[in-house]
Amino acid sequence: MATYTVVVTDQVFPDLDIEREVLAAIDAEVLAPRAEAGRLPPAAEGADALLNTYLPLDSEAIARLEQCRIIARYGIGVDNVDLRAARDAGIVVTNVPDYSVEEVAVHTLTIMLAMLRRLPVAMDRASRAEWGIDALRPINRLSEMTIGLVGLGRIGSRVAQMLGPTGARLLGYDPYVKGYREGVETVAALGDLLERADVVSLHLPASADTRGLIDEQALARMRRGSYLVNTSRGALVNTAALVAALRSGNLGGAALDVLEREAADAAHFAGLQNVILTPHMAYYSESSLRESQRKAATQVLKVLTGQQPDYPVTEV
Repeated sequence: MATYTVVVTDQVFPDLDIEREVLAAIDAEVLAPRAEAGRLPPAAEGADALLNTYLPLDSEAIARLEQCRIIARYGIGVDNVDLRAARDAGIVVTNVPDYSVEEVAVHTLTIMLAMLRRLPVAMDRASRAEWGIDALRPINRLSEMTIGLVGLGRIGSRVAQMLGPTGARLLGYDPYVKGYREGVETVAALGDLLERADVVSLHLPASADTRGLIDEQALARMRRGSYLVNTSRGALVNTAALVAALRSGNLGGAALDVLEREAADAAHFAGLQNVILTPHMAYYSESSLRESQRKAATQVLKVLTGQQPDYPVTEV
């Protein structure tokens, strides 16, 4: 009989070979039981640790965990875990905040530039032998634009580094990150950034303070014809307000990898040529998945053997 039982609450990977390799060192059995969609698998109730991706772990689910010592999330955000309930139950919560920084930054830059250069419309027209640029106007020079980065953590800072050589002016707003970012003019208020930026790119977690941050009022403060990019969390943006701003022309376009309700909200953007949607893939590369699996499993190993985890989540 194994010393420890580790349950994967929602298996989304091609296999669990990495987890089993890492946790074999402490004689831990890794299980990925089938369960009803959105429900905690019964096997999790007696597990020593959980590895979690998307399954919501609310206070009721956490109360059913009889001997769990750690909930290790494979991703960056922890908004699907009731942190207060976990803390009160003596369960450590960890994430992997640094596993897909390069991927998300590259994806952000990719869809931002595709939107600014109107590539989806241009490619569609070219495929139908519709030549010329009249239908693509206006396209502005990137080096003459101001790009506002809301959030200057790992990903926001990496996006700033990638944008630096383009010559675009960079603004940054982040009330939680202190210090200078090379090439970025930091502003004290979100409203200042919204009013000055030609492109607003979001790089924040979902929290009580950030949910609905980009609402009707925030969108109204943005420059007419400006653009919104979101590769962080769908909950940051009010879908109805965004669609209204796009249809009215107040907003020039949006490039989104995440939605408030995935994937139900995609239908609201039907027929809008000034929108790029990708299916929550910014985090993905084969390397980033393997890194996430190894680092999440390592947090389980450390906690179960009495060590301090690398990525404890302490905010409640």
